Amino acid sequence: MRSPLTLAAVVALALTSTAPVAGYAQGAPQTVQLAKVDVIKTATGYRASKIIGAIVVNDANESIGKVDDIIVGTDKLPYLVLSVGGFLGVGNMLVVLPYESLSTTGSKLTMPGATKEALKALPEFKYTSK
Repeated sequence: MRSPLTLAAVVALALTSTAPVAGYAQGAPQTVQLAKVDVIKTATGYRASKIIGAIVVNDANESIGKVDDIIVGTDKLPYLVLSVGGFLGVGNMLVVLPYESLSTTGSKLTMPGATKEALKALPEFKYTSK
């Protein structure tokens, strides 16, 4: 007669050898959709590193803010975070506008029709922890 311990070991071994191993299961094959990009057109675009920190002016060539950041929203569209108001970074506030509201001419960043007062009247933007 076999001991109960030996019998338990044999049963445990039998159960584990017939059970599927979850760590080795294969899911559906993954594919990545790649899109061709016109590299010539892209190379003539504006780099985020050159836009961030740049002064934004209005039609009258008055300084109305400074680009603090560029954020790609969950809708996959780019947004500008502008620092407006204040003096030398003190008392300023951040506002967000669609990137398309910015006009670029050479190295000049213009926001047609914008004023400091209109930007200060926008809701204040605060970064999250992301």
